[in-house]
Amino acid sequence: MALGLVAGSGLFAEPALAQQGALGPEWRSYGGDTGSTKYSPLNQIDRGNLADLRIAWQWESVDGRFDLDELREGYPNLQVPNDISAVRISNLKATPLMAGGVLYISTPLSQIAAIEPTTGETLWVNDPRSYASGIPTMMLGFSNRGLAYWTDGDLERLIMGTGDAYLVAVDAKTGDVVLAFGDEGRVDLMDGIPRARRSPAPMNYSITSAPVVCGDVVIVGSAISDQPRFREAPPGYVRGFDARTGELLWTFHTIPQPGEFGHETWEDDAWQHTGNANVWTLMSADEELGYVYLPVGNATNDHYGGHRPGSLLFANSLVALECSTGTRVWHYQLVHHDLWDYDPPAAPNLIDITVDGRVIKAVAQVTKHAFTFVFDRETGEPVWPIEERPVAQGDVPGEWYSPTQPFPTKPPPFDRQNATIDNLIDFTPELRAEAVEILGQYRSGPLFTPPSLIDEAPDGTRGTIALPGYTGGANWSGAAVDPETGILYVSSATQPIIPRLVEPGPESTLRYSRGPMRAPPGPDGLPLFKGPYGRITAIDLNEGEIVWQESNGLGPARVQNHPRLQGLDLPPLGGGRDLLLVTETLLFSGQQRPDADGSYLLTARDKATGEVLAEVPLPGRAIGAPMSYMVGGTQYIAVTVQGVQGSPPQLVALAVN
Repeated sequence: MALGLVAGSGLFAEPALAQQGALGPEWRSYGGDTGSTKYSPLNQIDRGNLADLRIAWQWESVDGRFDLDELREGYPNLQVPNDISAVRISNLKATPLMAGGVLYISTPLSQIAAIEPTTGETLWVNDPRSYASGIPTMMLGFSNRGLAYWTDGDLERLIMGTGDAYLVAVDAKTGDVVLAFGDEGRVDLMDGIPRARRSPAPMNYSITSAPVVCGDVVIVGSAISDQPRFREAPPGYVRGFDARTGELLWTFHTIPQPGEFGHETWEDDAWQHTGNANVWTLMSADEELGYVYLPVGNATNDHYGGHRPGSLLFANSLVALECSTGTRVWHYQLVHHDLWDYDPPAAPNLIDITVDGRVIKAVAQVTKHAFTFVFDRETGEPVWPIEERPVAQGDVPGEWYSPTQPFPTKPPPFDRQNATIDNLIDFTPELRAEAVEILGQYRSGPLFTPPSLIDEAPDGTRGTIALPGYTGGANWSGAAVDPETGILYVSSATQPIIPRLVEPGPESTLRYSRGPMRAPPGPDGLPLFKGPYGRITAIDLNEGEIVWQESNGLGPARVQNHPRLQGLDLPPLGGGRDLLLVTETLLFSGQQRPDADGSYLLTARDKATGEVLAEVPLPGRAIGAPMSYMVGGTQYIAVTVQGVQGSPPQLVALAVN
């Protein structure tokens, strides 16, 4: 099997290379730069003035302006049952861009808005009306994580993938459609993708994450349903388009075709019908090298692979391509024949590090199963050894199991792994004993213990507990890196799950599919496993070691207030997965779970120790990664938050008052 490697002073200092952080006062890419550092060199906001950090302005999403009756009348394909929340306009996950003194943001309904950065005034809105095609069938419905910005020094364009799978370009100065791009301003991204137009509508192929710009090439992934009824799904090919004309420049087959490298890893001609293996999340690029880095997702379907035997390149792989041609430079498969939905969930982080005296241009990929894979981004060589270790085999009829899986030897895992007795809660001896009894009712074991059938398991168990679960570890918000220190910061969640395999019915072409998922029960309503249930970890990538690890708050109210825990001196247990921003002075995190009193916070931490220095109230739950920019001599931090009591979500900007 071909499984592994193929081979200052002042307010800011402008970075020398693209992967060294945002460009001074601006924020031109989703992650600050194309290297996804999420780092800003701004230093006006520091520990000395955090007490004066306040909300400067709030911008309400333009999606909230729609009149539902008008929508239904004008767009009969749009099935909206009762209120606007049904189309998930609250999913304002985008991180805004800042270029040329203007903020730009995309909305769940694929609108683009320009915002005045000191007041929050809306300057213009471009609405491509992608919602007219109907609601995408993905789990998220309407969702959009951001835009790409391109300029040649004269022209300035915003480029976005829409919910109905078009690539659109608008003039950044005016908001007007760029008619010279594609077919009068848009490119149909379903063209050339097998099975993408499967009927009936709505579509099962969409774009939810920002493209990445590398030179004059716009590189685009795709979102494909994670819960299909058919094994015949669209493949997640990645494509490069000319930023000026919208012309298709190249296509990279994430599922290799006959004669292409990796084709033999798809056994029994599974390549002919299998789909997904898509880059649904964010990508990164090194414009100096001319390489783009693809975190490729898993193949159809998530937890059963009997219809797709083999190790399945390039699913679950980090792949480096030439930006200009789409030619593969190197790849590394992070999970073979995925049965756990452990696809790489976030943009890889580009950072220069020094290991044993050797300077390395590195790329670090965090994962759902709490590993950090670190490679030389030029050659693909692992910075530290990655070992192929034997893993448990299963007994699901027709399944194909990989005998080994890759385990990085450094850095250590950043979240809890292994559904074993050692990881059960131990608040009291009585609770631990109850947890041991509960665990015995399920299959469990170390990482990569495969799923089993529920109610049909030969040993009478109730399914297999996976820790981390598919929503555990890191996710799409990813990690941030400090180019000055070589430290990577990653937020993660401890979320076990029972992957439920079900027979989907006679209309399906799948033998088994993923059924309703649930967390394993714990004693008396408590979690089954130890906390922290949400944490932030700082990893020194020069040494491959954890510097510090801190809970992101006191923990779930149901734990803190549980009657069987009263009187105990509980440590902070955290919860949820924070969204991170690193500046020259501080580490900021937008909290995705309420604090002990029900409030939501932007937290500022000491980068070196993780100590909480300040907690600034937010008007809602942070739902997008924060960013920072400077205009008029003032540094701002901006983050999207969910609306409360049915109101539209907001973009909130904070500054020192």
